[in-house]
Amino acid sequence: MKFILGKKQHMMQCFLDDGTAVPATVISAGPVIVTQVKSPDVDGYTAIQVAYDEQKESRATKAHLGHVLASQPDKEGGIPAHAGAFKHLREFRDIEEVKEGDQITVNAFKKGDMVIVSGVSKSKGFQGVVKRHGFHGGPRSHGQKHSEREHGSIGGGLRNKVPAGMRMPGRMGGDRITIKNLEVIGVDIENNQLLIKGAIPGRRGTLVEIIG
Repeated sequence: MKFILGKKQHMMQCFLDDGTAVPATVISAGPVIVTQVKSPDVDGYTAIQVAYDEQKESRATKAHLGHVLASQPDKEGGIPAHAGAFKHLREFRDIEEVKEGDQITVNAFKKGDMVIVSGVSKSKGFQGVVKRHGFHGGPRSHGQKHSEREHGSIGGGLRNKVPAGMRMPGRMGGDRITIKNLEVIGVDIENNQLLIKGAIPGRRGTLVEIIG
């Protein structure tokens, strides 16, 4: 099982071997460091924890530094090779073939791999039903002038309350989105970048999880 963390960079047009032009997303991926391996005996499930995107230790909490420093001492009993402060810690379940201290890069992927990408979509704030749910709005004629983008009735009949699940205005975006069956169409090992066919959720700089 292949996995890595990365940040969405930008979209571009890419030409396949047959000359077909397709949209593609550039992701700055890895390297990530394995900071913890979880086992059923100790934690109740099998998983690994990885760290991504180093930062100054002064900006990290003591809990974060204590966890990373205590993860895996080296053979001499000193500080582990991957000790430091990181902006992101994530878990991937049901993975056993790695050990603490391992480094994972884009080398794990190759052109043609099918991957699953997860990320947080763009947050758009409080929006009405036309933008949020695609409602057409009210008529533009016959004397009305205040309800062009209103949602209409939310009750009626013999109901004495608003039904659960009624589509109404509210906060839009900011949801965790997972897209399956995306194809890797390029791997740039020197710059630690992946080129994935299609669009992925989020803005530029959004943290994404890639599983192959």
